[in-house]
Amino acid sequence: MIPWLRLFLFAFVALHVGRADASPTLVPTYVAPAISGNSDDTKLAHFALESWQRASNKSLQFAPSPENLALLRIYWVDAWHPGGFGEMREIVVNGQPGAALYVNVATELLGEEIDAQARADRLYRDTIVYLTCVHELGHGLGLVHTADYLDIMYSFQFGGDIPAYFGRYRRRIQSQAQIARTDAFSAADLLQFQRIIAERKTRPAVGGLRGLRAPASP
Repeated sequence: MIPWLRLFLFAFVALHVGRADASPTLVPTYVAPAISGNSDDTKLAHFALESWQRASNKSLQFAPSPENLALLRIYWVDAWHPGGFGEMREIVVNGQPGAALYVNVATELLGEEIDAQARADRLYRDTIVYLTCVHELGHGLGLVHTADYLDIMYSFQFGGDIPAYFGRYRRRIQSQAQIARTDAFSAADLLQFQRIIAERKTRPAVGGLRGLRAPASP
């Protein structure tokens, strides 16, 4: 089972998507300052947030918030991190469930081939950070891993050519500014997103948002 806290932010979306008269649902969000030498990472995190807003038909809005009040938090990790591209951890803020996302920006921990490409090509490195942000935000919104190499929610545990996975997106952009308008979702990612929204609309939680439970993992 996916821990139910992961669906908190997504539950907000479900209550508003499809209602033309509804105002965007505000999710208090904190993006940590970038680690020294990687000042553009906060920009990439905001690009990822904006991408999910577009995918929600703008029914979801991530509102800047102080760290202690934010239900969604994005942090950067480097050499002390045990490895991996990123992870999502459940948190509780003033009795409300939320999510903390950790994005690894130390490419030397991601394998020699990826590190070499990231050092030679800044946009390849930015691609890694951006796609990791999008992926971990997907978990925060309730999406599960998939086995399809085309998906942003693809799990690297299924194998495949991981450097090429990032290279596919890198070839779509010629500048960092283009990332802001170049979404990384596959049709299947968007379908998974919309299906969960539809489930939450037809099966409202008992006792409010905290009564939600996650669906079984595939």
